[in-house]
Amino acid sequence: MPNFYGLSRAIFFSMDAEKAHKLGLESLNVLSKLGLTRFLFGVSSNTPTENTSRQVLGLSFPNVVGCAAGLDKNGEYINALSQAGFGFIEIGTITPRPQPGNPKPRLFRLPQAEGIINRMGFNNKGVDFLIEQVKRQIGEHKKTFILGINIGKNFDTPVEKAIDDYLICLEKVYDHADYITINISSPNTPGLRKLQFGDELYELLNGLKQRQSELYIKKQRYVPLLVKIAPDVNDEEIGLIAQTIIETKIDGVIATNTTLSRSGVENLQHADETGGLSGKPLTQQATHVVKVLVEALQNSEREIPVIAAGGIMSAQDAREKLAAGASLVQIYSGFIYKGPQLISECAAIER
Repeated sequence: MPNFYGLSRAIFFSMDAEKAHKLGLESLNVLSKLGLTRFLFGVSSNTPTENTSRQVLGLSFPNVVGCAAGLDKNGEYINALSQAGFGFIEIGTITPRPQPGNPKPRLFRLPQAEGIINRMGFNNKGVDFLIEQVKRQIGEHKKTFILGINIGKNFDTPVEKAIDDYLICLEKVYDHADYITINISSPNTPGLRKLQFGDELYELLNGLKQRQSELYIKKQRYVPLLVKIAPDVNDEEIGLIAQTIIETKIDGVIATNTTLSRSGVENLQHADETGGLSGKPLTQQATHVVKVLVEALQNSEREIPVIAAGGIMSAQDAREKLAAGASLVQIYSGFIYKGPQLISECAAIER
């Protein structure tokens, strides 16, 4: 069978990156509705097996490979991504109110380095729109995957009032998510990363954890809370973040978001664009954060799983993340560069 994704990628990479992103998802949506995704791309099913399934966060994941937040911001392509073989899909980042994000162009490929720079700025149609998409798609199909929802704050909400936005999203998505991720690490919302440290981090996580407890009592359904951190933190800062996560009883961590570093891509076209860098240039940096974070979280009396993201471009990259202590992995840039076959290769990693 010809490399269908390789042929498709050549076409998509000849287009503006954001337009290609939209067209690619729409195409995947059409193929999934026609039942052609697995035939054309040769991807494996996300039906759990004894070798592929994982029990993490009290949830049964069909395989270790997830779709990272940002690929499907509004939950419009959940079933299509599931057909591509993902064991779990994280949609968002979503905010209470719709917002356009940063001015275009805001998405740039660095193909020589297999990297992507984005400064999207939490562009999304708002939490209510996302919930309607989840209801429609999950209602139509038997759910064979885990659904995470990633929440954030609107760009014009002051950082000192950020918790208000997170609480709004938490309450609205609680009934529809298998887990919820608190995004405090995007580099594209001014001031957001300040929430990763000190009293700001403790107050935010503690407030959300208290509301989670109230919702659990009210609804008799426990939805784990995770926090997503940046790669641009040193080992000491990772230790302090881990201690706050332990103290506030947050259920898990996603490591990492995109980086502000340009190490390894200097002098490449678009390397000087503002935004977060993802893809292969982030691989080693993200793996280091995972390793240090997992070690720091061992100070907890309870298990706090880490989901690894950042620079997973091959099954070997996924193995290294798991060897560093991650329980699961997520891909985004790797999916853009390698296609659905990367999901199958990573999902085939056995216990």
